[in-house]
Amino acid sequence: MKTYCYRKRFLVSITINILLCVYIYTGRDRCGEKNQEISHQLSLSWSEKAAAEAEAVAAISCSGHGRAFLEGLIYDGQPVCECYDCYGGPDCSELSPECAADADGGDPIFLEPFWMQKAADSSVLIPGWHRMSYKYNDHPLMSIEYNLMSTELEYYIRKLHSIVGNAITQGRYIVFGIGSSQLLTAALYALSSENSSSPSNVLATIPYYPVYKGQTVLFNSKNFEFGGDTNSWQSNNSTNNIDVVEFVTSPNNPDGELKKSVLGRKTIYDHAYFWPHFTPIPGPSDHDLMIFTLSKLTGHAGARFGWAIIKNKDVYEKFLNYIMMADLGISKDTQLRVLKLLKVAIEENGKPLFDYSYNTMRDRWDRLTSVLSKSTRFSIQKRHPLHCNFFNETRLPSPGNLFNLTKLILYDCLTSYSACYIFKIFK
Repeated sequence: MKTYCYRKRFLVSITINILLCVYIYTGRDRCGEKNQEISHQLSLSWSEKAAAEAEAVAAISCSGHGRAFLEGLIYDGQPVCECYDCYGGPDCSELSPECAADADGGDPIFLEPFWMQKAADSSVLIPGWHRMSYKYNDHPLMSIEYNLMSTELEYYIRKLHSIVGNAITQGRYIVFGIGSSQLLTAALYALSSENSSSPSNVLATIPYYPVYKGQTVLFNSKNFEFGGDTNSWQSNNSTNNIDVVEFVTSPNNPDGELKKSVLGRKTIYDHAYFWPHFTPIPGPSDHDLMIFTLSKLTGHAGARFGWAIIKNKDVYEKFLNYIMMADLGISKDTQLRVLKLLKVAIEENGKPLFDYSYNTMRDRWDRLTSVLSKSTRFSIQKRHPLHCNFFNETRLPSPGNLFNLTKLILYDCLTSYSACYIFKIFK
């Protein structure tokens, strides 16, 4: 009789474990859908006031050339419109006839209309008591540095890369950062020499993102120093005894070219623009250290969120230590918002988001190229068609920056809302 009972308990235990595994691996999305159905049936109480305030501010149109915000300026008890470049007036309806393109800046708000169409799915209301702790409790037996990141958000980041096919995440570690800017510095900290008498040379191939040099000089570390252009450094240093860390920006900022490492040694791959609306995706990136940022994916630069995909565990541990010491992790409110955005981004396998963003960028490139073709003073980079695995067709890249012979970066013309309607700079 005892043997029978033990066998019965054993079979019950196995059955429960099988059902649990099925839930984990196949039931996550269905469970989420069920929870959403339940949430729609609940009556609102404490959230009504906050929701009404958010809807009221969102309803202020600002003539379509600006936005009002809950945390923005208030005049006579009403939120004030914050106008986009080239527009002014109380409702942002006044176009400035003397407005010129900003050749050294811009905001990636070209995706704003897409997110306005997805208002119900992408919006999040945060209660006053939300995540007041420093840490998550996903791994209660581990130290705090392993509990600074949302496990659910990490799951969706991995799912996003699997859908887009732009990075290998299986068997890799992921670390969140305050935009890619913080992660670039964390990467230098993790990879640089620990011998202060022989600091690592930090290199990047011209033309390169100026922040690489700016951050390296600013932090003035004993462990790394900026060594300049990779090719020039290689010509002047034939020895392999010097420790180097090479930045590879692919697609490159500002010229949009897909790049590879020159030296093949310790490398940081900055993949900020490696998304289907900026460049054809020929295949998944499979490097030791890759950095991505939300701002170029969804346009939410103000959220200040990025992530690193890391192969080596020791490098991962150093990353965690840097984030822990610098900021005690990323804002829990930000992580919640990013989670909501990524859930929308992967809807229908990402097609709505990337179709909209690619078509917008292509249109702006067509218009800007048409204008510049009439100029005798400017020429721009040549774009070469490549097969994109995500769209399953050959397409031209639509870089987020326009690079010309005078080395002006016309970022504002391609990614900002106004799209540079006036081209005084080219006259």
